[in-house]
Amino acid sequence: MESSLPDDLADDMQSLSFTSTATTATTIHRSTSSGSSSTTLTPATSTHGSFSSKVRSNISLADLRFSLRLGAGDIGSVYLAEHKNPADAGNCALFAAKVMDKKELISRSKEGRARTEREILELLDHPFLPTLYASIDSPRWLCLLTEFCPGGDLHVIRQRQPNKRFDETAVRFYASEVVVALEYLHMMGIVYRDLKPENVLVRSDGHIMLTDFDLSLKCDDSTSTPQIVSDPNTPVLAPQTEYQVEHRPFTSSSCIIPSCIVPAVSCFNPKRKRKKKIGSRAGPEFVAEPIDVRSMSFVGTHEYLAPEIVSGEGHGSPVDWWTLGIFMFELFYGVTPFKGVDHELTLANIVARALEFPKEPVFPNTAKDLISQLLAKDPCRRMGSTMGASAIKHHSFFQGVNWALLRCTPPPYIPPPFSREVVSDESCPETPVDYF
Repeated sequence: MESSLPDDLADDMQSLSFTSTATTATTIHRSTSSGSSSTTLTPATSTHGSFSSKVRSNISLADLRFSLRLGAGDIGSVYLAEHKNPADAGNCALFAAKVMDKKELISRSKEGRARTEREILELLDHPFLPTLYASIDSPRWLCLLTEFCPGGDLHVIRQRQPNKRFDETAVRFYASEVVVALEYLHMMGIVYRDLKPENVLVRSDGHIMLTDFDLSLKCDDSTSTPQIVSDPNTPVLAPQTEYQVEHRPFTSSSCIIPSCIVPAVSCFNPKRKRKKKIGSRAGPEFVAEPIDVRSMSFVGTHEYLAPEIVSGEGHGSPVDWWTLGIFMFELFYGVTPFKGVDHELTLANIVARALEFPKEPVFPNTAKDLISQLLAKDPCRRMGSTMGASAIKHHSFFQGVNWALLRCTPPPYIPPPFSREVVSDESCPETPVDYF
């Protein structure tokens, strides 16, 4: 199969250039569960205009060949980019290139999102998150060159499972790596806002990589800082007005007022204060949660939107823990819990319908309890809203997980060697909502 690039993009390729902010070419070391690999490609930042460059990288357009389309999103498409001389690229002969039309970005007022995604990718240094190897720029096109994951995404992989569902062991594995990735993002002051199986890619070693950060919120002015908490019974990083409550059992709902779909109406006001029960834990706790950051943007994918986004109340990092609950529910049952016959009913269900679990298949109550606490409709009652990932890691569903050695945990699925014949647009995610 030959190139799937648009004709005008293919014609314009000769004017593209690769740029980097590094004064000299550096080596990037990427650790995996089996060891480390390196490449002499340099992480890139801006090129010209709003993406101004500082110095050219040691990779040129002549070194690359663009071919298959791997996926499509709201502001660009992702293509497979191949290094023509793999020996010169070390272990990074293949790349995922997100290509964006700058004219279209400007016409749709999306250039800020492209800039934010690039800035976020520049910050990341984590085994479950992508590395930005280079930024490609031309008068018309902007391209971000990142790691290619031959395993595809969890949406496609789930479709291939028996009954299109993962078993408990697989869900625990993927959820634990997502938790650690979100914890790192929150520590960096980033709210991801678009967790879903389509955005969780599988590397060649079977471990995950989150992708697609164009809907993420980058909190430059966040006042929250990571803390080591010696006494986990003392609430930290919480607003002065926050109330502490017990989590309700997984069989109940915390929001049943249909009118709360109207932004002017709130169903999140507590009637009375209650103390929060926290089990005894030995040793200090690491907490990194930018809960002081608020956004009024209506962004995300319909079935994954948190109630506070739908109701227009403003949102912060707890939306990521809501999407984790939806994500786990979908991996377990093959469907999302609040999906309606159309988008309008889906949004109404999110804010008004009680969470229910299918009778089949049968999963342990620990999984249901965790999902229920993540899907608390009131963000202040939601697990993770105060203690961040620390509270989630201590839930009994994750008992036995060695958080320090996740990369050494055997994955439930190792993808076969990459072949162009198996790459298709099957993994293209649904275009996300983006209203302001």
